[in-house]
Amino acid sequence: MRNVTLVGGILLLAAWSAYGLEVSVALDWTPNTNHTGIFAAEALGYFAEEGLEVNVLEPSPVVSLQLVASGRADFGVSSQEYVTMARAEGTPVVSIATLYPHNTSGFAALSSTGILSPADFAGRRYGGWGSDLEAVMVDTVMTDAGADPSTVQLVNLGTLDFATAAQAGLADFFWIYYGWEGIHAQLLGLDVTYLPLANLDPVLDYYTPVVVASEATLSEKPDVVRRFLRALARGYAYVAASPDAASGFLLAQAPELDRDLVIASQRWLATQSETSLALWGRQDPEVWRRFAVWALAHALIRRAIDSDAAFTNAFLPEAATP
Repeated sequence: MRNVTLVGGILLLAAWSAYGLEVSVALDWTPNTNHTGIFAAEALGYFAEEGLEVNVLEPSPVVSLQLVASGRADFGVSSQEYVTMARAEGTPVVSIATLYPHNTSGFAALSSTGILSPADFAGRRYGGWGSDLEAVMVDTVMTDAGADPSTVQLVNLGTLDFATAAQAGLADFFWIYYGWEGIHAQLLGLDVTYLPLANLDPVLDYYTPVVVASEATLSEKPDVVRRFLRALARGYAYVAASPDAASGFLLAQAPELDRDLVIASQRWLATQSETSLALWGRQDPEVWRRFAVWALAHALIRRAIDSDAAFTNAFLPEAATP
């Protein structure tokens, strides 16, 4: 049963275990299939076995980092781009695990547009939410393809979903997370061309989502961090191995979600997930280095960061030095 409390304007989903040290984790969005491993770890008793009682907060990607940095949340869900930008501004947050080994987002268009590659973006309309990152990604993949990014019209659609915007003809191509918006379009019977970012340029195969903690938490509560990640890894490994059963854990927390979409999304994400506990969550230093260099070169950050300090594998199960 979903226990929702409003705390300072933030929805609090209380995931109570029978006993244990209370810790909190701030989501990057409302509950969805990227988060099912958290709810699985709670429902299956993995957090309780580690002596933890976990409270889940529902803010946004940027707010989750702010909560973690300020100490109002012990852990958070965010993404590599936000961690990179935050550290460039001096915010002491660190990525401690990635939920997927590769980026599961990409550009999508209705097949009727005839868009088959970034070269076909020329002269088209891109529909997004107006971030600098989006414009730079479009610029990067079009330049790689020898096309002129200045010919693209950027259309700010806010949070309007891909299927609705595409069918209404509000733009020609979009940046989507296939595991949710792509699967939704598929269930609606839309014929879609999907171009994974991981296949377009190595720098865009960055980590998203990631789990974050503050430098203070890592130094002051290392055992708690290890226990949290040990339980979390088990939760996500279970979800990858049993996506249909795991869907029930998410639906129990968010019954308003479409059941067919949740199950189909969970099945697809299972194909993108790391199932080995010894490998789950691991991050490659090169992925962080090249993204930080790219972000600085394209003015997404104002100063260089130490990419090795932006993440750590040291608290993962059977941790190894990065």
